[in-house]
Amino acid sequence: MQNRDQTSFRTEHDTMGEVRVPSSALYGAQTQRAVENFPISRLRFPREFIRALGLIKAAAARVNGQLGVLAPDLVAAIETAAEQVARGDHDAQFVVDVFQTGSGTSTNMNANEIIAHLAGAHPNDHVNRSQSSNDVIPSAIHLAAAELTNQQLLPAIESLGAALARKAQEFDDVVKIGRTHLQDAVPIRLGQEFSGYARQVELSADRVRRALDGIYELPLGGTAVGTGLNAPAGFAAATIRLLAERTGLPFREAQNHFEAQAAKDAVAFLSGALKTYAIALTKIANDLRWLGSGPRCGLGELRLPELQPGSSIMPGKVNPVIAESVLMVCAQVIGHDTTIAWCCAAGNFELNVMMPVMAYNLLESIEILATATANFEKRCVAGLQADRARATVFVEQSLALGTALATEIGYERAAALVKEAYQGGRTVREVALEKSGIPAARLEELLDLRRQTGATR
Repeated sequence: MQNRDQTSFRTEHDTMGEVRVPSSALYGAQTQRAVENFPISRLRFPREFIRALGLIKAAAARVNGQLGVLAPDLVAAIETAAEQVARGDHDAQFVVDVFQTGSGTSTNMNANEIIAHLAGAHPNDHVNRSQSSNDVIPSAIHLAAAELTNQQLLPAIESLGAALARKAQEFDDVVKIGRTHLQDAVPIRLGQEFSGYARQVELSADRVRRALDGIYELPLGGTAVGTGLNAPAGFAAATIRLLAERTGLPFREAQNHFEAQAAKDAVAFLSGALKTYAIALTKIANDLRWLGSGPRCGLGELRLPELQPGSSIMPGKVNPVIAESVLMVCAQVIGHDTTIAWCCAAGNFELNVMMPVMAYNLLESIEILATATANFEKRCVAGLQADRARATVFVEQSLALGTALATEIGYERAAALVKEAYQGGRTVREVALEKSGIPAARLEELLDLRRQTGATR
């Protein structure tokens, strides 16, 4: 009987000796060692990160050819294979767990070995020429994060901000009760509330854009410790220029390669901007579900789109499911930021050694924020309706209307009228008409609800 192992595996070797590798695998010995050493989770690097690796390897090969350190035939073969990796043709071959060597060397070698196998090249001498895992992996993090943020997240944030601004205009005529400390406050227009949400989102986009400036600096060219050992002069600048042209993004060489490889502050800054946006989204989503609570026994000033049955036991119940989905995404992003902060603090001397999990969490934060934002706009914000009648009833019943009387009769007299209205179950308007001594026409002017919101009419 034929030995099953002989037909299922092939023998590869590296500097530590021979390794059995699945016969169908494009990768080699070092990747297989990593697969066996890190059986930790089901988490693997996402498509965007693998694309970034492919782009870097292709650009590096071309520049190595231009600088005369790689033969033309090898350059062509490596570029072709690396472009296949960038395109996503071999994603299933990226098999190394996210929880691996802290430099990401195993994943860099995974890419090197796949490309080498396809190109008939050597993974270290040819595919990894003029590079180190220590500058490739952080460069891939930056490249992937910049592309994903520009292509998915920022457009989604901008679109949500515009949708909220449209709702601010649509709801400008709706005067409602303001709330502070979860208690009734002076009147506000629903449109004014929504203008605040729109501005939160606009500012969040600005913060993300500012954070991208540091991400556009690439550590590529520093090789092992930032000195650029084994990289020919001009390699970094030329390779990064190709990456900038390919992506249409303003990538530039790190001003100081020692900072760029030893520290990951730019990643921490971007993650912080993502966390801040998640905090803003949490506030907005929570407000919308509170304003839409009910439908009969809650606030009910907003009507949220009804999308699916909300209970397996209560017939007719409909829940604010999209807002709840957003809140869970925000919780995940805030948790990711904590992990990223811890990872970024783990720069020991010339290298950060927690880059793989940092990369995974950063890219997932960007992706789920982008998709949740787009879904929130489409399935919740776009379909919001105001219950104008309910808003009017609430604001007329508010005791905070007494605030408008304070400048006319003084704080203490106004407080006494408010207290009497509360105890008697009456409105401030009714009690003030009887006991404030303010002429009816003047009282009507003072208690004009829209005027109290700062509108001239």
